[in-house]
Amino acid sequence: MPTTCEPSTGDRIAVVVGSTRPGRICPGIAAWIRDVAQQGSPLRHELLDLADVGLPLLDEPLMAALQRYEHQHTRRWSATVSSYDGFVFVFPQYNWGYPAVLKNALDFLYHEWRAKPAAVASYGTRGGNKGIAQLRTVLQGLHMRPLQQHLELVITETDIDDNWQLKDIDTTLRPYRDQIRAVDKQIREALNAL
Repeated sequence: MPTTCEPSTGDRIAVVVGSTRPGRICPGIAAWIRDVAQQGSPLRHELLDLADVGLPLLDEPLMAALQRYEHQHTRRWSATVSSYDGFVFVFPQYNWGYPAVLKNALDFLYHEWRAKPAAVASYGTRGGNKGIAQLRTVLQGLHMRPLQQHLELVITETDIDDNWQLKDIDTTLRPYRDQIRAVDKQIREALNAL
């Protein structure tokens, strides 16, 4: 643990793309958040796309708390999650909740999440506060350390083109830059408190 006020420059933060829906806008939003958070930060913000992880629906016969993983995909996922020091979960709000793929990815593991700082960024026509509330409860159940700062990104129909893609991601998300920097600061503070 470093003795200065800043976390180690080796501290890795996963910006998790929490949607696998075809035609999704989540990877672009997550990349934008990563890029803004990275500006001037000693942390290493990296994208972690659940579509690339490719977990099946939870298929481990024993509870995750035992860490007796039967499947290679679970062992790979465990090693991936263990390699990060904190997380920013980015996802669309679906029907006042968060995507099943994100819940599934969380449920595969238990100890690997413990005590790690977690920020939440949801988007939707109203910003995603209901999905954020649900996910924060799960993060507490995993004994993570959800940050006070979270992001409710409002994306309206005027921000989307005919193919349901963001017309101009920077223009749409620019109002949230200071909040993203606040998330990075709170993650650093949480890491220092470990």
